[in-house]
Amino acid sequence: MSSRERTLLNALGISQFGDFIYLVAINVYIYRLTGSASAVAALWIISPIVSLIIKSFAGSWVDRSDLRRLLIQTDLLRAFLIGIMPFLPLSLLYIDLIALAIIKAVVEPATLTYITTLVPQNDRTSFNAYRSLITSGAFLIGPALAGGLLYVASADIAIWLNAVSFLGSAVLLMRLPRFTASIERGMRLQDIISDWRLVYQFSKSARYVTGLYFLAMLMMIATLALDTQEVVFLQRSIGLSETDYGLLMSLTGIGSVAGSWVVARYAKTLSVRTMLTIGYVFVAVGYMLYASANSFSIVCTGFLLLGCFHAFAGTSFLTFQQTNIPLHLMGRFTSLYGVGVSLLQILAIVAIGLLGDIWSIRFSTILFAGLLVIVTICFLGLVLLPRKQQYFATNEINEEQHA
Repeated sequence: MSSRERTLLNALGISQFGDFIYLVAINVYIYRLTGSASAVAALWIISPIVSLIIKSFAGSWVDRSDLRRLLIQTDLLRAFLIGIMPFLPLSLLYIDLIALAIIKAVVEPATLTYITTLVPQNDRTSFNAYRSLITSGAFLIGPALAGGLLYVASADIAIWLNAVSFLGSAVLLMRLPRFTASIERGMRLQDIISDWRLVYQFSKSARYVTGLYFLAMLMMIATLALDTQEVVFLQRSIGLSETDYGLLMSLTGIGSVAGSWVVARYAKTLSVRTMLTIGYVFVAVGYMLYASANSFSIVCTGFLLLGCFHAFAGTSFLTFQQTNIPLHLMGRFTSLYGVGVSLLQILAIVAIGLLGDIWSIRFSTILFAGLLVIVTICFLGLVLLPRKQQYFATNEINEEQHA
């Protein structure tokens, strides 16, 4: 791995650790400020609603920008917006959170595009695996550190630490190279509409890639819906305590670190196709074990599988995206499809909650886990088609991406 790749990995890792600290701190901070569970729940609705609007044109902006400068500016702006949070009244605090959600909707496609530009194609699987390993470590350490800060200090300190992490990320990004935008600037309405047409045309011409991307997004939506109900499901259907739930989260984190380490260690040996197959099969198995479990031991097995094999699935699918979506179109493609994903996320979260209230939480959980299995079978059926091997090659540069 080159020094530039390590610098980018460090920048992303620092902000990732800060994010997990912030995730715990902001929930505690809002609850202490309002005493309302609904106010805390609103935090989880802001991002997908904002994404519905912003992602319709965020990709057009990303693909026309100096990505390094955009990432530095957004890191600095996030540091400022997070840093002032403890001084804001509740009404302004939610405006601040909406602004952060807008920035996040831009940063996600920008980060993916910058990684794809900076990291050579045959190094991307390793880079993505190490990034997953850092994320897994942040998942374990970040909340624990946040809990310690809340115990010895306050939520304000934890929030400010997140602001500092974005400053550190911005400083590291300043050491990385700039890349000229591959298309001319201009953000008129007709430019955005033209971008939509380009994405539509690419989707038609690359139906195999688009089909796999769509199915992967459906699987992600199903898992997100299942995750939103896991606390209720585990307590009502299996009778686990909050302590048991905390242990399950720790086991998931350990599994995730182990899985990410294996992927990073054998990234040059395992093919993307193999990792996709292994990852998505065992993620589906893990969710079915979780949904049908009637004991703590079965739930533990399911969560360990989820933690470990999410790393395989996530790393390999990200590499597949970077290999098969043209670089000059990547921001627009992922953002526009992100609009549909955000809408389906909201619908899925509402649906699984309503089904749990109308029938039972066990029924809704098994239903969504079953849908996940069906979509996984369709996805792997496409992945394993004998004549599609070229879509999973990572040792040759795809010239179309650099057009």
